[in-house]
Amino acid sequence: MSNGPRIKICGLKNAETILLMDRLPVHEIGYMFAKSKRQVEPEAAAKLIEASKSVRMANDQPPRSVGVFVNPELDTLKTVVDIAGLDVVQLHGEESAVFCRDVKQQLSVDVWKVFSIGKGQDDPKESAEARLAPYRSAVDAVLIDTAGGGTGVTFNWELIAEYRAAAASIGVPLYVAGGLHPGNVGELLDGYMPDGIDVSSGVETDGHKDIDKIKAFVRKVIER
Repeated sequence: MSNGPRIKICGLKNAETILLMDRLPVHEIGYMFAKSKRQVEPEAAAKLIEASKSVRMANDQPPRSVGVFVNPELDTLKTVVDIAGLDVVQLHGEESAVFCRDVKQQLSVDVWKVFSIGKGQDDPKESAEARLAPYRSAVDAVLIDTAGGGTGVTFNWELIAEYRAAAASIGVPLYVAGGLHPGNVGELLDGYMPDGIDVSSGVETDGHKDIDKIKAFVRKVIER
C-alpha cells in the first residue's frame, strides 16, 4: 500500500472531538445509528457532519461521513440519509446483495457491507469468496469485524488474506475492524496489509473518544 491504508474513526458523538481531529490524515468518520452506547439521532449526526466539513483531514479534504446500521428498512435509511447527509451507508447485519444494490441505486450513496468473523471455532464455514461473490457491483467496500461488533476483541487475523483476495476479486477495498488500538495496529498493518482500518473502542477512555488516543492511533499508522 504505497499511500498507506485508509483510516476510519467510528462512533463519534461530539463536535469538539471532530474539530480537534483537524489535520489528522483520517479518511472517514463513522456515526452509529444502530442501537449502541454510541448511537446518535439523525439530527445530531447532521450537526456533527456539518462540523466535520470545516476541518481538513486526509488529502486536505473533510472526512467522508459513514452511517452504521444493522438490518434497517429502506425507508428508514432514506430518512436518515436525507436528514444527516451521509456519504456512505455501512450495513452491519444480514443485508442481502439485492438490498445493498437497492440502497446504492435509490439513495445515491456508497454502500459498505460488513461480514462478521467469530473467534476460534466460530470462524465462518463459508469461504470468503463464497460470502463476498454475490455482492459484486452491489457494494463499494467490504469490512470484516469480530462477530457482535463493538466488542473490542480481535478475530483470527490469519483469515484476512483470504478476505482481502475475495474483496479484490469483486473490485472493492477491504477494511478491518475489531479490537484495534494504538498498541496492535502496527502489527496488523505490517503482517496483513488491509486496505483500510476502522477503530472505535480502542481510541476511547471511559467510553468516550479520547483525542490523545486517536492521535496515537493515527501516528502508529502513518509512521510505519
